[in-house]
Parts: sequence; structure tokens; C-alpha cells
Amino acid sequence: MTDSPRPKRPRVVVTRQLMPHVEGRMAELFDVALSANDHAFTVDELKAAVSDCDVLVPTVTDRIDAEIIDAASERLKLIANFGAGVDHIDLAAARAKGIMVSNTPGVFTEDTADMTMALILSVPRRLAEGEKLMRSGKWQGWAPSAMLGHRVGGKLLGIIGMGRIGLAVARRARAFGLSIHYHNRKRLPAAVEEELGASYHASIDTLLRISDVVTIHCPHTSETHEMVNAARIAAMKRTAYLINTARGEIVDEKAMIAALKTGRIAGAGLDVYTHEPAVDADLLALDNVVLLPHLGSATIEGREASGEKVIANIRAWCDGHRPPDQVLEGWA
Repeated sequence: MTDSPRPKRPRVVVTRQLMPHVEGRMAELFDVALSANDHAFTVDELKAAVSDCDVLVPTVTDRIDAEIIDAASERLKLIANFGAGVDHIDLAAARAKGIMVSNTPGVFTEDTADMTMALILSVPRRLAEGEKLMRSGKWQGWAPSAMLGHRVGGKLLGIIGMGRIGLAVARRARAFGLSIHYHNRKRLPAAVEEELGASYHASIDTLLRISDVVTIHCPHTSETHEMVNAARIAAMKRTAYLINTARGEIVDEKAMIAALKTGRIAGAGLDVYTHEPAVDADLLALDNVVLLPHLGSATIEGREASGEKVIANIRAWCDGHRPPDQVLEGWA
């Protein structure tokens, strides 16, 4: 089937507010409908959007499932996602309808790795608890046995997923004296392992059993959904910490909460949650958890770079080319 001519000034619907520079550039290049009040689109709003555009620019807050894609008009040919993760988009349904999907990989690597490292440092040293104590006005001054945490240097860091972000975390962690161990679908080249002093584990279960700190950096797919389940959490060290800046759904959240409550694991640092923006009330009540509001990519530089990638993907499509960041079959 031959592709129909692509509009030089396509109708583009953007679901959330982006950086002003990015929105200004979109207004110059496209017939764009921008988000005036920056709210997450409802199902009806998404259906209305896909029925009247050539390109949809959604974010992680938009669930583009088969129902939404089925409501799309024939003119919708590109979903240019703002962000690297596309687990909120039904890729098979889009492919079946001839709709391309692109994303913005790589631009948030350093930002997310920085936030991960901040959590790796914060949880064992009880920074959130200390900050709350200071604000409460109850601090009685320094004492030899007060607010004791655990040293980070010398501990074994288990990294689940050694893509761009996992590698960036490993480089940071090595500078803090952590021993790098990892699980990945594919083993890294020997030269990279040597550079990082990294040890590969084909079994995620082995990695979880030996790690002092576990950090998650794999995408959320059907294979990784609740991959860190109750049995695997139960096999972790009682002194271990769990860090998640990837996707909340990769962890069995209820099992993690139970383990945190009973001291089965020592603590957790979380930037993502299973039912965002809702956060389990039991998590909010725990002192041994650092909770962040999905800040991993929240830098001005990263958000501008992601917007520029969205524009580049749309322009390439308009010019009859494959978007440079098209999500291909088998993405994970």
C-alpha cells in the first residue's frame, strides 16, 4: 500500500504543556493545538484529539490504548511521544492501523541517573527522616548513636537493566565506591565490564539475593510487569534497599510495602508508583522510604531536549522520511 502524501503543515495535538521554547517552535512549524491548562486528558478528550489530527504528541500521563486508537481518524499517522517510555501506548494496535510511533530516547539519561544516585545515597543515610526531624523542631543536637544509617561505599549495587540509564548509574556508583553487579537481557561487552568493574548475573534471583542496594532500570513490558515480586523481595537481604526510578509496575507494590513494614527489607527510594498520581497511603506512612514525585526527568535541559526530539520526529515524517526515533516492532 502506498503512503498518502504527508502534509507540510500537519495538524498536531499536544496533550500537556511543554517548555515555552518548544511550544513556540511548534507554533511556527505546525498547525498545533497546545494544552492551555496542562491537565491529563480524559478518555473523551483523547478520542476527540485523535479524530482530528495528523500527529498526536502524548506523554506518560496519557493512556493510548486500543480504544483510543480505534477512535482515530485515517489522517492520524504519527504518535510522537514526549518521553522515552512507551508502555502507555498500545504499539500493536497502532501498528495494525498504520500509525507510526516515535519517542525521545537518551535525553533524560543523565538526569535520571543523577536522581537514582541521589536516592541511593539518601535512603541508607536516612536523609528524608533527618530533614523531617529538623523541620519538626524536635532535634536535640548531635549524639553518637542518633540517626544512624549505613555507609554506601563498599556495598554491592545490583542493577536490573543495563541500558543507557543503568550504565550511567553504574559509572556514578563506582565513583562512590560501590561494587557493580548487574542483570540484563544481554551481557555487556567485556571491555565495558572491565571499565566498570561490573559482574554479570544471568539470574535476577541471584542478583537480588546478594545485593545491598537494588536499582531498577528496565522498561515496563508484559515480561517485566511485577518482575520484582513477593518471592523475589522475600529473598533479598534484610539490610537491602530497593530503588526504583523506572516504572512502578515493575515492582509488586503491595509486596514491597509489606516487606518494608515488617523490616524484611531495610528501605526503599521511589520516584515512580503503580497507580500514579495516586500513592498508596501505607507508603506515605513509612519512615524508611524516600518518596519523590516522578522527578527523574524533571530538568529544564532534559525537557527542552525531549521537545526538540519530538519536533525532529514530526518534521522527518512530514518530509516523507522515517522519524529518527521511530519505535520499531520488538521494542523493549
